[in-house]
Amino acid sequence: YGIKNETGAHVEFLLLKNCGDDVWEALAGPGKRAKVGTSFTFEGSSMTCEVIEVKDDGNRLIRFHYDKGTNFFTELDKIGQMPLPPYIKEKLKDKERYQTVYSKEEGSAAAPTAGLHFTPELLDAIRSKGVKVVFVTLHVGLGTFRPVSVDNILDHKMHSEHYHMPKETADAINETKKNGGRVIAVGTTSCRTIESVAKKCGKICEDDDWTDIFIYPGFEFKGLDALITNFHLPESTLIMLVSALAGREHILNAYNTAVKERYRFFSFGDAMFIK
Repeated sequence: YGIKNETGAHVEFLLLKNCGDDVWEALAGPGKRAKVGTSFTFEGSSMTCEVIEVKDDGNRLIRFHYDKGTNFFTELDKIGQMPLPPYIKEKLKDKERYQTVYSKEEGSAAAPTAGLHFTPELLDAIRSKGVKVVFVTLHVGLGTFRPVSVDNILDHKMHSEHYHMPKETADAINETKKNGGRVIAVGTTSCRTIESVAKKCGKICEDDDWTDIFIYPGFEFKGLDALITNFHLPESTLIMLVSALAGREHILNAYNTAVKERYRFFSFGDAMFIK
């Protein structure tokens, strides 16, 4: 939360993307308080920032200023809070609760929530059954969660997200396919990474790039065979993705059952296994 130097007003900044040179793309709220040229300080820190550009989609580019003898992320950790979805009202005392146990890289604007179901003990139990567990990176952006508001889904524009497919993971997927096994993605983020690589390269290979892939019914999956995912919001691209994999009628039936049985939805909610 920044304090506007001119007026003392508070503005919330949600950092989305590191653009380099201490410049970040961010959501600012309320936006009218964060016009180009305005500057902000942060309580408990000598760090400051200034708004240098307002993008067409309303996002801001902000440049941070801080003592170069300090680590930016360490300073950010002191003054910032874990960004939680608006439907989570309780403040998390332990921010690691909104983090997967296998997370490594900084960069996501939100947690890949299907991964929240897994504990170290559960992963060990899965491995003990002979299942190979490998990892990919995709920095979740807000575009994944933005509702589809157009009449024709072909007019919906997905925001780009950065991904990395390690060689070890690519080799494991190819070996599994070769041996007739199943590739099961945990979460739509893993799914998007696998299918982005397959679409770009024609096969699963080591890759590092940006993707704006939009998966909806009619999409031909080339990498994964099954998916573990949460119950998502209606009118979202995520509903379309799972419908593309399992079929619209199957998904509608699953959601009707979930509502009837009072399943929990979204970040800390229930999950489904679909294929």
